[in-house]
Amino acid sequence: QVQLVESGGGLVQAGGSLRLSCAASGSVFSVKAMGWYRQAPGKQRELVARITGRITNYADSVQGRFTISRDNAKNTVYLQMNSLKPEDTAVYYCNAQEIFRDYWGQGTQVTVSS
Repeated sequence: QVQLVESGGGLVQAGGSLRLSCAASGSVFSVKAMGWYRQAPGKQRELVARITGRITNYADSVQGRFTISRDNAKNTVYLQMNSLKPEDTAVYYCNAQEIFRDYWGQGTQVTVSS
C-alpha cells in the first residue's frame, strides 16, 4: 500500500506560480512512476506530468510552464507551475504507479483568476 498526501494548492492570479507537493509513504519501493493529473469541472481527469526515473513527460498544454521533479530522500514529488492560466483551474491529483495498480491522493484545488 502507498499513501499520497498533496499540498500547495490555492488561489492565484493569471501569470502567477504555485508549487504542489506530494508526499508518499508506505511501500514506496514498489512505485515505478509518479505523476500529476487534473480534473476540471465537467471534464475528464487528464495527465499533466509524469516522472519515471529521470524521464519526464508533460501534457502539451503545460509544456514549458510546468516542471515535475522528485526528491527520493523525502519520497516527495513536486509540480512547479509557472505562468498559470485560468484554464489551469482544476483539482490536481497525485498518482503513484505500481506494476498492477495505481494510487491516488485526495486532490488539491488550484484556482487561477483572470
